[in-house]
Amino acid sequence: MKDFKKYYTILAPTEEVYLALTNPLSIKLWSGAEAEMSTEAESEFSLFDGDVVGKNLEFVEGKKIVQQWYFEGQDEPSIVTIKIHEGKSKTSSSVELQHTNIPDDVYEEFVDGWNTSYFGELYEFFDGE
Repeated sequence: MKDFKKYYTILAPTEEVYLALTNPLSIKLWSGAEAEMSTEAESEFSLFDGDVVGKNLEFVEGKKIVQQWYFEGQDEPSIVTIKIHEGKSKTSSSVELQHTNIPDDVYEEFVDGWNTSYFGELYEFFDGE
């Protein structure tokens, strides 16, 4: 099992970034894929047409998202924590990602997914380039 931690800068206010990560219609806009999402703790979610599934554990509106991502046959839970902080200006956000207990055999795939499919697409959505 491996852990991954990285900071991303998104060119949008913290409230907009939070909504983009928690509203299923917004998720579909930036990801191009179907999503099921709720901001209720203990609710199940599905992202990228079901490629990523899990359970929402905690939300702090506009600031924090904690989820358990499911991996088949995994003994320890894989936890994703996303913290959203105001960036250098009120029109940007610093997003702290921590993903724990990623299975070794899919670690590189998930790191690439975070950088390109998840935060890469989100960055392009807000930046427009």
